[in-house]
Amino acid sequence: QVQLVESGGGLVQAGGSLRLSCAASGRAYSNYAMGWFRQAPGKEREFVSAISWNGGSTYYADSVKGRFTISRDNAKNTVYLQMNILKPEDTAVYYCAAIRGPIRGPSSSAAAYDYWGQGTQVTVSS
Repeated sequence: QVQLVESGGGLVQAGGSLRLSCAASGRAYSNYAMGWFRQAPGKEREFVSAISWNGGSTYYADSVKGRFTISRDNAKNTVYLQMNILKPEDTAVYYCAAIRGPIRGPSSSAAAYDYWGQGTQVTVSS
């Protein structure tokens, strides 16, 4: 069992930056692929970014490519999402998710993920 706790959300002006963190419990964390998703009010949950268990492969939604960077520190059981040049359309609840590994790699499909955090709110004002 893995528990995920996100932090780092908040209110920021357009053009600003935030770094989200997702702390995981559980010994097998380093074997898990990790992902970030977001859900805005009235919209479906959408893929943002994902990273392989060793950080060697990363994936991004087109809407955040070049602005967001995913990374992980397996020694700290933490995955990060650095968000730069934030836009009002980035406003959403951001969720961290994990896929049991090590065979299963990262995915852009929410259905592939086994564990989810509770989410952290990101609000970008114009």
